[in-house]
Amino acid sequence: MTPVTSIKGYAETILDSGFEDADQTKKFLEIIVRQSNQLHAIVDDLLSLSKIEQDTDKEGIVLTRGKVKYVLNAAAQVCSLKAKEKDISLNIDCPEDLEVAMDSTLMEQAVANLVINAVKYSDPGSQVKIWGYEIDQDDKEMLAISVQDYGVGIGKEHLPRLFERFYRSDKARSRKLGGTGLGLAIVKHIAQAHNGTVSVESEIGKGSVFTILLPVSHDDEVS
Repeated sequence: MTPVTSIKGYAETILDSGFEDADQTKKFLEIIVRQSNQLHAIVDDLLSLSKIEQDTDKEGIVLTRGKVKYVLNAAAQVCSLKAKEKDISLNIDCPEDLEVAMDSTLMEQAVANLVINAVKYSDPGSQVKIWGYEIDQDDKEMLAISVQDYGVGIGKEHLPRLFERFYRSDKARSRKLGGTGLGLAIVKHIAQAHNGTVSVESEIGKGSVFTILLPVSHDDEVS
Protein backbone atom coordinates (compact mmCIF):
# COMPACT_ATOMS: atom_id res chain seq x y z
CA MET A 1 0.00 0.00 0.00
CA THR A 2 1.42 3.38 -1.00
CA PRO A 3 1.16 6.47 1.22
CA VAL A 4 -1.37 8.02 -1.19
CA THR A 5 -3.55 4.89 -1.12
CA SER A 6 -3.36 4.76 2.66
CA ILE A 7 -4.22 8.44 3.10
CA LYS A 8 -7.16 8.15 0.69
CA GLY A 9 -8.46 4.96 2.34
CA TYR A 10 -8.39 6.24 5.90
CA ALA A 11 -9.82 9.64 4.93
CA GLU A 12 -12.73 7.92 3.14
CA THR A 13 -13.29 5.65 6.16
CA ILE A 14 -13.56 8.68 8.45
CA LEU A 15 -16.01 10.38 6.09
CA ASP A 16 -18.13 7.24 5.71
CA SER A 17 -18.26 6.39 9.42
CA GLY A 18 -18.50 9.93 10.68
CA PHE A 19 -16.81 11.28 13.78
CA GLU A 20 -18.88 9.58 16.45
CA ASP A 21 -16.06 7.27 17.58
CA ALA A 22 -13.49 9.81 18.74
CA ASP A 23 -10.81 7.24 19.58
CA GLN A 24 -11.02 5.53 16.19
CA THR A 25 -11.08 8.87 14.38
CA LYS A 26 -7.97 9.99 16.28
CA LYS A 27 -6.20 6.73 15.40
CA PHE A 28 -7.03 7.10 11.69
CA LEU A 29 -5.93 10.74 11.67
CA GLU A 30 -2.61 9.79 13.25
CA ILE A 31 -2.10 7.24 10.48
CA ILE A 32 -2.92 9.88 7.87
CA VAL A 33 -0.34 12.25 9.41
CA ARG A 34 2.35 9.52 9.40
CA GLN A 35 1.63 8.61 5.80
CA SER A 36 1.60 12.30 4.82
CA ASN A 37 5.06 12.69 6.38
CA GLN A 38 6.24 9.64 4.44
CA LEU A 39 4.85 11.06 1.20
CA HIS A 40 6.54 14.39 1.93
CA ALA A 41 9.87 12.61 2.44
CA ILE A 42 9.50 10.73 -0.85
CA VAL A 43 8.69 13.93 -2.77
CA ASP A 44 11.68 15.70 -1.19
CA ASP A 45 14.01 12.83 -2.16
CA LEU A 46 12.64 12.72 -5.71
CA LEU A 47 13.17 16.46 -6.09
CA SER A 48 16.69 16.13 -4.70
CA LEU A 49 17.48 13.30 -7.08
CA SER A 50 16.07 15.20 -10.05
CA LYS A 51 18.12 18.31 -9.22
CA ILE A 52 21.33 16.30 -8.91
CA GLU A 53 20.69 14.67 -12.30
CA GLN A 54 19.88 18.00 -13.97
CA ASP A 55 22.91 19.77 -12.49
CA THR A 56 25.14 16.88 -13.57
CA ASP A 57 23.78 16.95 -17.13
CA LYS A 58 24.24 20.71 -17.33
CA GLU A 59 27.65 20.56 -15.64
CA GLY A 60 26.16 22.77 -12.94
CA ILE A 61 28.01 21.08 -10.09
CA VAL A 62 31.14 23.00 -9.14
CA LEU A 63 33.88 21.05 -7.39
CA THR A 64 35.91 22.96 -4.84
CA ARG A 65 38.81 21.46 -2.94
CA GLY A 66 37.84 21.12 0.70
CA LYS A 67 38.58 19.22 3.87
CA VAL A 68 36.94 15.81 4.06
CA LYS A 69 36.78 15.75 7.86
CA TYR A 70 34.65 18.90 7.86
CA VAL A 71 32.08 17.13 5.69
CA LEU A 72 32.13 13.99 7.84
CA ASN A 73 31.64 16.03 11.01
CA ALA A 74 28.75 17.94 9.44
CA ALA A 75 27.06 14.74 8.27
CA ALA A 76 27.45 13.16 11.72
CA GLN A 77 25.93 16.25 13.32
CA VAL A 78 22.87 15.95 11.07
CA CYS A 79 22.43 12.34 12.20
CA SER A 80 23.33 12.82 15.86
CA LEU A 81 19.75 13.04 17.16
CA LYS A 82 18.71 9.77 15.47
CA ALA A 83 21.85 8.10 16.79
CA LYS A 84 21.26 9.41 20.31
CA GLU A 85 17.71 8.02 20.29
CA LYS A 86 19.21 4.53 19.88
CA ASP A 87 22.29 5.16 22.04
CA ILE A 88 24.52 4.63 19.00
CA SER A 89 27.94 6.28 18.95
CA LEU A 90 29.19 7.90 15.72
CA ASN A 91 32.98 7.52 15.52
CA ILE A 92 34.88 9.60 12.94
CA ASP A 93 38.41 8.81 11.82
CA CYS A 94 39.89 11.12 9.20
CA PRO A 95 43.16 13.06 8.85
CA GLU A 96 42.68 16.78 9.43
CA ASP A 97 44.52 17.70 6.22
CA LEU A 98 42.76 15.23 3.89
CA GLU A 99 41.22 17.16 0.97
CA VAL A 100 39.41 16.41 -2.27
CA ALA A 101 37.60 18.34 -5.00
CA MET A 102 33.89 18.16 -4.18
CA ASP A 103 30.58 19.91 -3.74
CA SER A 104 30.66 19.84 0.06
CA THR A 105 26.88 20.23 0.42
CA LEU A 106 26.15 17.26 -1.83
CA MET A 107 28.87 15.15 -0.25
CA GLU A 108 27.50 15.91 3.21
CA GLN A 109 24.08 14.76 1.98
CA ALA A 110 25.53 11.52 0.61
CA VAL A 111 27.43 10.71 3.81
CA ALA A 112 24.43 11.63 5.97
CA ASN A 113 22.22 9.26 3.95
CA LEU A 114 24.69 6.44 4.58
CA VAL A 115 24.95 7.23 8.28
CA ILE A 116 21.17 7.44 8.73
CA ASN A 117 20.83 4.02 7.07
CA ALA A 118 23.57 2.63 9.31
CA VAL A 119 21.80 3.93 12.40
CA LYS A 120 18.43 2.56 11.28
CA TYR A 121 19.74 -0.95 10.78
CA SER A 122 21.95 -1.08 13.88
CA ASP A 123 21.06 -2.44 17.29
CA PRO A 124 20.66 0.03 20.16
CA GLY A 125 23.90 0.67 22.02
CA SER A 126 26.17 -0.21 19.07
CA GLN A 127 28.40 2.06 16.99
CA VAL A 128 28.74 3.42 13.47
CA LYS A 129 32.20 4.18 12.08
CA ILE A 130 32.78 6.97 9.56
CA TRP A 131 36.21 7.43 8.11
CA GLY A 132 38.05 9.12 5.28
CA TYR A 133 41.31 7.88 3.80
CA GLU A 134 43.32 7.61 0.59
CA ILE A 135 43.85 4.38 -1.35
CA ASP A 136 45.47 3.31 -4.60
CA GLN A 137 43.11 1.63 -7.05
CA ASP A 138 44.37 0.49 -10.45
CA ASP A 139 47.41 2.75 -9.98
CA LYS A 140 45.13 5.73 -9.34
CA GLU A 141 45.02 7.74 -6.15
CA MET A 142 41.49 7.72 -4.75
CA LEU A 143 39.75 9.31 -1.80
CA ALA A 144 37.54 6.88 0.12
CA ILE A 145 34.76 7.67 2.56
CA SER A 146 33.42 4.61 4.36
CA VAL A 147 30.47 4.17 6.71
CA GLN A 148 30.39 0.92 8.68
CA ASP A 149 27.71 -0.51 10.93
CA TYR A 150 27.48 -3.74 12.89
CA GLY A 151 23.78 -4.28 12.37
CA VAL A 152 21.56 -6.82 10.63
CA GLY A 153 23.53 -6.93 7.36
CA ILE A 154 22.23 -7.44 3.83
CA GLY A 155 21.88 -10.67 1.89
CA LYS A 156 24.25 -11.10 -1.06
CA GLU A 157 21.34 -11.50 -3.47
CA HIS A 158 20.30 -7.90 -2.78
CA LEU A 159 23.67 -6.18 -3.17
CA PRO A 160 23.66 -5.77 -6.99
CA ARG A 161 20.34 -3.87 -6.90
CA LEU A 162 20.76 -1.97 -3.66
CA PHE A 163 21.35 1.43 -5.30
CA GLU A 164 18.29 1.24 -7.57
CA ARG A 165 15.45 3.65 -6.89
CA PHE A 166 12.81 2.28 -4.50
CA TYR A 167 14.62 -1.05 -4.14
CA ARG A 168 14.27 -2.46 -0.63
CA SER A 169 16.14 -5.52 0.59
CA ASP A 170 13.70 -5.90 3.49
CA LYS A 171 10.40 -4.29 2.53
CA ALA A 172 8.61 -4.82 5.82
CA ARG A 173 11.50 -3.52 7.93
CA SER A 174 12.12 -0.56 5.59
CA ARG A 175 8.50 0.55 5.81
CA LYS A 176 8.55 0.23 9.58
CA LEU A 177 11.70 2.36 9.79
CA GLY A 178 10.26 4.99 7.45
CA GLY A 179 12.70 4.87 4.55
CA THR A 180 11.76 6.30 1.15
CA GLY A 181 13.73 3.79 -0.90
CA LEU A 182 15.64 6.64 -2.55
CA GLY A 183 18.46 7.38 -0.11
CA LEU A 184 21.03 5.06 -1.66
CA ALA A 185 20.06 6.09 -5.20
CA ILE A 186 20.82 9.68 -4.18
CA VAL A 187 24.21 8.58 -2.83
CA LYS A 188 24.99 6.83 -6.12
CA HIS A 189 24.11 9.89 -8.21
CA ILE A 190 26.10 12.23 -5.96
CA ALA A 191 29.14 9.94 -6.30
CA GLN A 192 28.70 9.84 -10.09
CA ALA A 193 28.40 13.63 -10.18
CA HIS A 194 31.90 13.67 -8.66
CA ASN A 195 33.18 11.13 -11.23
CA GLY A 196 33.21 8.60 -8.43
CA THR A 197 31.45 5.42 -7.37
CA VAL A 198 29.76 3.89 -4.34
CA SER A 199 29.92 0.25 -3.30
CA VAL A 200 28.81 -1.98 -0.44
CA GLU A 201 30.13 -5.02 1.38
CA SER A 202 27.80 -6.80 3.75
CA GLU A 203 27.15 -10.03 5.58
CA ILE A 204 23.99 -11.09 7.34
CA GLY A 205 24.33 -10.62 11.09
CA LYS A 206 27.66 -8.81 10.84
CA GLY A 207 26.75 -5.44 9.37
CA SER A 208 27.64 -3.45 6.26
CA VAL A 209 30.32 -1.14 4.90
CA PHE A 210 29.37 1.46 2.28
CA THR A 211 32.26 3.20 0.51
CA ILE A 212 32.26 6.26 -1.71
CA LEU A 213 35.33 6.51 -3.96
CA LEU A 214 36.34 9.85 -5.46
CA PRO A 215 39.25 10.57 -7.82
CA VAL A 216 42.17 12.54 -6.43
CA SER A 217 43.89 14.42 -9.20
CA HIS A 218 45.82 17.64 -9.48
CA ASP A 219 44.01 18.16 -12.77
CA ASP A 220 40.59 18.42 -11.10
CA GLU A 221 38.79 21.61 -12.00
CA VAL A 222 38.40 23.40 -8.72
CA SER A 223 37.61 26.95 -7.79
